[in-house]
Amino acid sequence: MYEKCCARSPLALRPLLVAPGLRAAAVRPGLLRTLISPPRRAVLRKASALEYKIQRRALRKEDFINYIQYEINLLELIKKRRARIGYSFKKDEIENSILHRVHCLFNRATGKWKEDVQLWLSHVAFCKQWNAKHQLSKVFSSMLAIHPNKPALWIMAAKWEMETQLSSESARHLFLRALRFHPECPKLYQEYFRMELMNAEKQRKEKKEFERAKMDLGEFNYSEEILNGEMARIIYRDAAQKIKGVEFHLAVLSIAKLFDFTQDLQKEILESLQAKYADDPLTWDYMAHRELELGSVQSTKRTTKQMKVSEMTQREERCCAVFEEAVRAVPTEDMWKCYITFCLERYNRKTNSEELKQKRLERTLSVFSKAHESSLLPEALYKQWLQLLLESNLSEKAVEVAEAATKRFSLSVETWQMRLQVLIQQKSDDVTQCFEEAIKHVKSKGTLPLWTLWVEWSEGTNSKEDTEALYQVLLLCLVWFFLVLFFFSFKDWTYRNGGYKKVKRVFTSLSENRPLSLDFFRKMIQIEKEQESCKMLHLREYYERALREFGSTDSDLWLDYIKEELSHPQGKPENCGSIHWRAMKMLQGDLVEDFISKYTLLQTGHL
Repeated sequence: MYEKCCARSPLALRPLLVAPGLRAAAVRPGLLRTLISPPRRAVLRKASALEYKIQRRALRKEDFINYIQYEINLLELIKKRRARIGYSFKKDEIENSILHRVHCLFNRATGKWKEDVQLWLSHVAFCKQWNAKHQLSKVFSSMLAIHPNKPALWIMAAKWEMETQLSSESARHLFLRALRFHPECPKLYQEYFRMELMNAEKQRKEKKEFERAKMDLGEFNYSEEILNGEMARIIYRDAAQKIKGVEFHLAVLSIAKLFDFTQDLQKEILESLQAKYADDPLTWDYMAHRELELGSVQSTKRTTKQMKVSEMTQREERCCAVFEEAVRAVPTEDMWKCYITFCLERYNRKTNSEELKQKRLERTLSVFSKAHESSLLPEALYKQWLQLLLESNLSEKAVEVAEAATKRFSLSVETWQMRLQVLIQQKSDDVTQCFEEAIKHVKSKGTLPLWTLWVEWSEGTNSKEDTEALYQVLLLCLVWFFLVLFFFSFKDWTYRNGGYKKVKRVFTSLSENRPLSLDFFRKMIQIEKEQESCKMLHLREYYERALREFGSTDSDLWLDYIKEELSHPQGKPENCGSIHWRAMKMLQGDLVEDFISKYTLLQTGHL
């Protein structure tokens, strides 16, 4: 019972635990009697077995992981029992001995399998859980010496120094070392920038508390440059010279906005952003969204619902004014996409004001139209435009937009599907004509979704004669790769609408086409079995046709044929011998042995 408990893995220490060969019985059995008295022998026996495994010449990572996990589970169990019975006798001697052994195991494991980052991270997690700060500092030093090429590990170590150890100097030192290895890593610069601002904020709060307590600050040295975020400014300027791209500037700006003393720094970043990336859509997108945060131009506080609606309308209009200027300055698809995305976000926001919602709808539709007229509306946004039009009961406009989309993207299957679905939804008379037009424009390899949609629509709308004619045309026009997919569809439809005799005629005509599929024959065999008067003569015909095509590559087909002769009321068991002989002659390679073994199981009643 206890061994099972200690063998569990409550901590998700994946194959990332393992370590040294300390003596398992480092803790005297007497000390454990109170905590684990009944199973103490089981503990020693299990620990000894695990210790033997890590003393082998050929070491395995799994053995170390199991040993470490066992010791961790033992620690957890002791901790729970102490809490339950309120017993703390020789706590340091027992727990510290086990902790020391776990650290030694981890050290051996990470020394042997240095490349396993997850193993290092497990050791870090263990140190954090048991508050082993001194040991954790050593683990970080060793890990970074072996894995200096992973920025995330540097950030983790610096964050621990800053937030847990409260040592900004150590965190700064780690970031500077990391930047020597990764001089162009945006994430490192962002976190270093954040750390310096956090340090400045912490010192500002300390100074404020000292001043409030009217204490003498003579022995404390608070640099005005650090308090004002000058260190972060230096980091930003250095990074801006090495890292290109508007994304980094926006990320740094979002970090600076989290601190209330960085107005000058934010202004500098924003000016640099506008100067260097004036032609980037993301810059304009940020400037437009910024208008939402600036508040109303008027300083009077708004309280009534109407005034709040008016204020929000003004903010959105200012955003749109920025976007209008942006699409004139940077007339690209990406810029229009940013504008439309903003309008859709505002439209989808919940509001109790019908007036505001209507204004948002009109604005969004207007922007869609302008982008379309400029021939800069991306293909993916046409679908959203159509959905919006249909939701607004503007079906005639939706049909026009769908037609315009197919003219602009005439080779796109998705665009034609979109137009066809609109026409089908509106029950238009032009559906068939549109299908024919789509098939002409789209390349043959991409027409399968269009044919599928056409068949589904025809089955639900057109007469049986028209649908059958469509199937016949379809099977003649499609390339062989798609034929099998529609064989089943055509047979199923024929069976539902014409019955068994008609589907048999279809089977006879389709079986002359090549290439065929085994499922094609199995489907016909299944249909035959579903008939009230299932005839073995017909089943033999279908099996023989299938075996002519696939008899050399499918042993199960022969077995099914033999089973049919044995189980069918009209079957002839005496034919099984000849079927077996033919199968042995036709099957190739390993299929012969597979057939013999399955046939033997069939004879003995086990298949």
